Amino acid sequence: MSKLHVLAVAVLLVFGGVATAQAQTLNQAQVLSQDASVMAPSPFANVVSEVRLGLNYHMAYYTMLPPLDPRSLYLTRLEDVSFDVLFTTPDLDVFRWLGSPRPEIGATINTLGEDSLLHAGLTWTVPLFDSPFYFEGTFGAATHNGYLSNEAPAGRRKYGCRVNFYERFGLGVNVSDNMTATLAYEHMSNAGLCDYNAGISNLGLKLGWKF
Repeated sequence: MSKLHVLAVAVLLVFGGVATAQAQTLNQAQVLSQDASVMAPSPFANVVSEVRLGLNYHMAYYTMLPPLDPRSLYLTRLEDVSFDVLFTTPDLDVFRWLGSPRPEIGATINTLGEDSLLHAGLTWTVPLFDSPFYFEGTFGAATHNGYLSNEAPAGRRKYGCRVNFYERFGLGVNVSDNMTATLAYEHMSNAGLCDYNAGISNLGLKLGWKF
């Protein structure tokens, strides 16, 4: 089984676990609703905040921040599909102190079998004044199925560490009460903690469905 297959199986297992837990919660809510003869609120809103699907340009750049001149981006390889699950902010003082970020897990899969990412982190969303637009930032960690050092063939990147830092920046809009669209720039690298530190940055559009 290839590394890409292992990564895909891991993602499916995570999503399967989330779906199973949510189904159990939904069944319990339905039973309580029937007993009380009232309509219970959706249990998904208590756990999952938003689910997103997207398409990315693979290796659009290599630094944590995009270039000042957008013409410097490498927008030639529309090869990645991505999906993310953003969870409801836990009702804990530490999350309120951090600014109420949403925990998230996600994956960026390269459809041609090159470097794919599995990531987890915290996402902060900031509305832009009194408008449907928002700015978003994510910080966490990512693992990948790429190469680490000199075993990388020509044209492939040397990431140094199997687990790296993960950052994502986005500009989005609330299309409706239940749908979002986010232009997202994601980056993975290790900040020089390993012998090699070839970063990768992907750029894409994510469509989200809120619960």
